[in-house]
Amino acid sequence: MSQTTRSTAPGANGDPGGISEKGLAKGQLGLLAVIVIGISTIAPAYVLTSSLGPTVQAIGVHLPAIFIVGFIPMFLVALGYRELNADSPDSGTTFTWVTKAFGPYIGWIGGWGLLAANIIVLSNLAGVAVDFFYLFLSQLTGQEQLAALASNTFINIATCLVFVGLAVLVSCRGVKTTKTVQYILVGFQLAVLAWFVIGAFSGISRGITDSDIAFSWSWFNPLQIESFSAFALGLSLSIFAFWGWDVCLTVSEETTNGRRTAGAGATWTAVVILGIYLLGSIATVMFAGVGTSGLGLNNPENAGNVFTVLAAPVMGPFAILLSLAVLSSCASSLQTTMVAPARSLLAMGYYKALPAKYAKVSKRFHSPVYSTIVAGGISAGFYAAMRVLSDNVLNDTIMALGLMICFYYGLTAIACVWYFRHTLFASVRNFVFRLLCPLLGGIGLLVVFLQTAVDSWDPAFGSGSSVFGIGLVFVIGVGIIALGIVVMLFMRRRLPGFFRGETLQKDTPALVVPE
Repeated sequence: MSQTTRSTAPGANGDPGGISEKGLAKGQLGLLAVIVIGISTIAPAYVLTSSLGPTVQAIGVHLPAIFIVGFIPMFLVALGYRELNADSPDSGTTFTWVTKAFGPYIGWIGGWGLLAANIIVLSNLAGVAVDFFYLFLSQLTGQEQLAALASNTFINIATCLVFVGLAVLVSCRGVKTTKTVQYILVGFQLAVLAWFVIGAFSGISRGITDSDIAFSWSWFNPLQIESFSAFALGLSLSIFAFWGWDVCLTVSEETTNGRRTAGAGATWTAVVILGIYLLGSIATVMFAGVGTSGLGLNNPENAGNVFTVLAAPVMGPFAILLSLAVLSSCASSLQTTMVAPARSLLAMGYYKALPAKYAKVSKRFHSPVYSTIVAGGISAGFYAAMRVLSDNVLNDTIMALGLMICFYYGLTAIACVWYFRHTLFASVRNFVFRLLCPLLGGIGLLVVFLQTAVDSWDPAFGSGSSVFGIGLVFVIGVGIIALGIVVMLFMRRRLPGFFRGETLQKDTPALVVPE
């Protein structure tokens, strides 16, 4: 599709039927719905139960400090995303914006980084959902052997495929169905987390816990973390804990007043998540303590799933609700995380960076059904393969995810600065939101990317596995980016128009979204 044809397409002149240029249904989501989808993608209940233990082991009681430090670059980058979305709202986000700023090759690789990160997380979320599903069944029935079913490879993979299939089914029905499902799942998740936090503080005040840790404002001071290596590890965990808010921008074409609402949704999502993490981490540290035995967060038996240990002491007979909330968190994130790669594939097909079939949109549901099925299929296949090969490979792949997150977030932030380079000093607002914030956030994330790449060269960074003496985390992370280059070169032979700059340029008209 040429630039001229695109600018005169029905969607570009305002489709009276409420359908965007790509075929997506416009005006389906308001600000609250966008924030809910953003929160569901981040999955705060799952992140807290799985990351509090390892983070405390790295930095002790300074959880609030490391969450705030991790929040800062993410928030700065989110402001840059907001500026780009206001100028060019597009479901392709990183792919579209980086292409407009730096050209087709860097844009394609940026889009690949986004796709790879999301598909890897999809496989991880599905696997975690399987574990919590059988744990929930075990707690519900009192049959402890049910929890062991998750360790059966065949049952685990089969259940995972069912979960991915359900997530694909909901996603294929469009964002209106997604919104309805997420209101229920996220509402339940946040209600139970609030119950847990209130219960923990109540238990502390009533003296039912053995922990003698009193709240201190020094927990918010990152300078009191003992070493830089501990700080770097904690920061890496913190950045991952905030990842996922950019899904708010991928639905800009389906959002009411999408130029502003999607960007506002992303920034508000990051702020709300920070509040959840601060309250949850403070309550958990004060109730459980940081000891190496019992409920202590430094107890190795508690590190992988903190809430499983604390649920009964905090919530009593309603402890099962916390396991259900974590399961709900994984399930809701699995479904909404499907939105980002599906719409990125749609945009790449639309601009002829991928075959045209990826640009197909269901006339009934106005959603990219083909791209959604492809994203779900790849993630399910990836999980099944990794599960059969080795749990360590899967865990190292998740650690390598941090490389791709910092890569495509940082690249998009720098693209914001370059894209708006001619207007950076036109006003104080432009200087702050188009230069200062995205530049600082982008540089911060790219520094973390480079440092993680250097650290992961050592096999000790991860499971200890290596290939020719090189750490498996580095091999996987850099290998996936290298694979993207190979696929890009193949696509250049098949679809040279995009790589010659014929289908997407800086001055390609922004899509018209509902005001």
